Amino acid sequence: MRGHDVMTSTNTILVSLSSFGAAEVRRHGQRFFAGLAHDAGADGVEVRGELLTDPQSELPAIADEAGKRSLSLVYSSPDGLWTAAGALDADALDRALQATALLGTTVLKMSVGGYGRASSPTIASLEDRLAGRGIALLIENDQTASAGTLAALQAFFAEAGERGLAPGMTFDMGNWHWVGECPLQAAQACAPRVAYVHCKGVQRQPQRWVAVPLSESAAPWRAVLRALPPTVPWAIEYPLAGDDLEAVTRAEIAALRALAAGQAATREPAQR
Repeated sequence: MRGHDVMTSTNTILVSLSSFGAAEVRRHGQRFFAGLAHDAGADGVEVRGELLTDPQSELPAIADEAGKRSLSLVYSSPDGLWTAAGALDADALDRALQATALLGTTVLKMSVGGYGRASSPTIASLEDRLAGRGIALLIENDQTASAGTLAALQAFFAEAGERGLAPGMTFDMGNWHWVGECPLQAAQACAPRVAYVHCKGVQRQPQRWVAVPLSESAAPWRAVLRALPPTVPWAIEYPLAGDDLEAVTRAEIAALRALAAGQAATREPAQR
């Protein structure tokens, strides 16, 4: 699977390559970890722009690896679509679109960045830049007040909809904690537009939140997943570490598949 079809596949499990740790990923490269994720049973990977050291060579190499292994690909840009001043960041968008093309996918994940009340007229410029490219733009809730709170995202999606633009949403289960909001309430509010889920557990440490596997999470992650659409892809986005990294990754993927299957089974009687 490549491009849009990953967003319409049931029980698809991806691995965000940041899960393997920034230092390790930069040392070995995302192509290596894409292969490891495939061998562990993943259907696809999320390639992280912030972990690329030479995008011009790395992205085609990852695309080649994915093609050989039939891996789905999502490109994650570290940039926001709008600057802190509320202007559309055309340079950031162009970089993301170029990277997406080099990767050979049509699924692009970004945050809204500094989008604000005065930014809405520039949505037309965003639409113009996306026109004809066949890109599935997914907006993620990040860990900032401007791009990660429910109010900010609802304002953006409402104004985009009024202007005929309807991007999907990447719902990061853990990031709501960083902005002090309830992930379950957010899931209930955002469910109709969610197209992709970042599965992330959280724990509170002194003065900060940290990402952990779902099984170690202090958050109501099962209820959150039940509130979200049952057929959208899930991605692991929590630390994967251990002496046998492939085995660790395989176990986490298997656990997510079992969870997805269990949720599907409980939904079926209600749908009959």
